[in-house]
Amino acid sequence: MKQIKIGTRRSRLACIQAEIVANYINSRCGGYEALLVKLTTTGDRILSKKLDEIGEKGLFVKELDIALRDGKTELSVHSLKDMPMEVPEELPIIGVSAREDARDVLVLPKGITEYDGRGPIGCSSNRRILQLKELYPDAGIKMVRGNVLTRLEKLDRGEYGALVLAAAGLKRLGLTKRISRYFTTDEMIPAAGQGILCVQGRRDLSYDFLQGFFDAEAEACACCERAYMAYLNGGCSLPVGVYAEILDEKRMKATGLYYDEAAGIARKMCMTGERSMPGILGTELAKRIVGETCV
Repeated sequence: MKQIKIGTRRSRLACIQAEIVANYINSRCGGYEALLVKLTTTGDRILSKKLDEIGEKGLFVKELDIALRDGKTELSVHSLKDMPMEVPEELPIIGVSAREDARDVLVLPKGITEYDGRGPIGCSSNRRILQLKELYPDAGIKMVRGNVLTRLEKLDRGEYGALVLAAAGLKRLGLTKRISRYFTTDEMIPAAGQGILCVQGRRDLSYDFLQGFFDAEAEACACCERAYMAYLNGGCSLPVGVYAEILDEKRMKATGLYYDEAAGIARKMCMTGERSMPGILGTELAKRIVGETCV
């Protein structure tokens, strides 16, 4: 029996996500046994600042990369939205999962059925903050950090009037009932890769046993969204977002969000393109949304 050590963050959600891959290996890959290796990342340790104030990218992957590079693990499982646009050549993304719900949602304190505007809405993403100001122009917005369960505890203690979280995380935690409102992907354009799990490995190892786990549609959407972000030099802290979806066997659609606060520019834009060339669609959308080509 060959043991496959899977690197993951320690949070309950991160472990559940890693267990999705581990369960596939244990149930579908004869001769392999998966074991989780739980690590604490820089992003998990620094909770007093917004992500863009910490001053570095890869806040939730660096320690996992070190373990993978040093041979302490054979693969890592990440939320794709946490992955930097630049991935080390020796530690490639080897595949992605089928996409869970990509939408953002509003979560209220226990026993509350409607947001009354009295308490601040908690979130830590500039992308969410800027879109929230359009949806709830009179609401206060306050930073919230920590894992999903920690944020919910703060909400229920009365520190916030509502939270904005990713639907995917709540669903994987079995907390769908906490969701008060689903924002459409037009109302609140998601982060690139939201709802998709990313499996990262070492270039010198074979991962053929995992090919049945990976999803081609999610891979095309991920490629499009990450190309958009890469062109804009985006990271999880920048106020940009993008969402790609498959239309049919040949076509796909991408919707982008772009803010340039210094220039006073706020834009949303959609494009359709060839499903077989998702990276080109993402890059072209990025070029058009910043005004480098005519629409």
